[in-house]
Amino acid sequence: MRISVVGCGYLGAVHASAMAHLGHEVIGIDVDERKIEALAAGRPPFFEPGLADILTSATSTGRLRFSTDIGDAAGAEVHFIAVGTPQMAGSDAADLRYVDAAVESLAPHLGEGALVVGKSTVPVGTAGRLAERLAEIAPHARLAWNPEFLREGFAVKDTIEPDRLVYGVADARAVHQLDDVYRAAIDAGTPRLVTDYATAELVKVAANAFLATKISFINAMAEIAEVTGADVTQLADALGHDVRIGRRFLNAGVGFGGGCLPKDIRAFSARAEELGRGEAVGFLREVDAINLRRRQRVVDLAVEALGGTAYRRRIAVLGVTFKPDSDDVRDSPALDVAVQLTGLGAEVVATDPQGIENARARHPQLEYVAATAEALRGADLVVLVTEWQEYRELDPVATGALVGRRVIIDGRNVLDPEAWRGAGWTYHGLGRP
Repeated sequence: MRISVVGCGYLGAVHASAMAHLGHEVIGIDVDERKIEALAAGRPPFFEPGLADILTSATSTGRLRFSTDIGDAAGAEVHFIAVGTPQMAGSDAADLRYVDAAVESLAPHLGEGALVVGKSTVPVGTAGRLAERLAEIAPHARLAWNPEFLREGFAVKDTIEPDRLVYGVADARAVHQLDDVYRAAIDAGTPRLVTDYATAELVKVAANAFLATKISFINAMAEIAEVTGADVTQLADALGHDVRIGRRFLNAGVGFGGGCLPKDIRAFSARAEELGRGEAVGFLREVDAINLRRRQRVVDLAVEALGGTAYRRRIAVLGVTFKPDSDDVRDSPALDVAVQLTGLGAEVVATDPQGIENARARHPQLEYVAATAEALRGADLVVLVTEWQEYRELDPVATGALVGRRVIIDGRNVLDPEAWRGAGWTYHGLGRP
């Protein structure tokens, strides 16, 4: 099919590349000239495993093109809206100006029977409002909502082989068009749910709210474990054997971050307040508060481990991205911890396999080094806050030969306490004795 993707940030670039990889003819549109130039040259403007391969392959065949001119979307049968919905300045609500602008700018270029498909995460009620607007400015076109469920680090696989497809539609013709787009996934047995606009919008925000709640729940248990001597990791293992609960996302640590979960649960709460049902999701305020407390807990542990003051003490911070296999530092707990420790007068040396440049752009006051060994050398304290595989696999004996003092805070509870203590380290986990 002929497809346009409006917005070539993280979501849009992955979606456009994956659709072209599946054989569709795709044009990606974005107002950022530097981003478009990079994508057209086969260079992803961010790190995502596997993206460079399918991007290069698709652009070389001519199935995937990029442009800053919205007029180049003309002729496409399906138009995906993949622009950002950041948190509005001074409010928890989502900023929908880019979504609105995308629909307005697309309208003059929509052919007869064209389908506009929202993929951006939006407050419930947005699709209905946009459908009404589209009926005014392009009555020959229709709207559908098709939320994304990408995991950073697995986004390419999640797009090509999704675990489910959700269509929020107002007519059957839209279903047939979306089926043509996702034919490969449907033929492979991917579950497909056809519903209304509001339900499709809620699926995404409800999923993120549930995952955030699960993470904050186990972190709340970590707070109890820390004052009782219990081991939250063993607690999570025991809970995970209950099929009603499951083990995934029951990992206590420094908490969640990134460009989705924090802003989405805040926007969900704000929308519920607008609908007069704020009490229904009032618990999300506490979910957010627990999550932010975990960052402070790591900072407090660091000060305690350094004898009461971090001033002029050298601290190696391992990781600045919000999760491994990503260069995303938006609302990163790891970067937040590094900044807070610097504010306490510590000599922080941060490292990360992929996120240093993005972190430096946001917080140039920190010292960054590319090599893990350089960050560790002479450190009075090591703080592991992003669970990159290379940090999980650090050898406690070899690492001990580099640092000034063998003291480590495992902010993700991914190291073996016995092995590290056996190598002479003072080991601190979160919610672990």
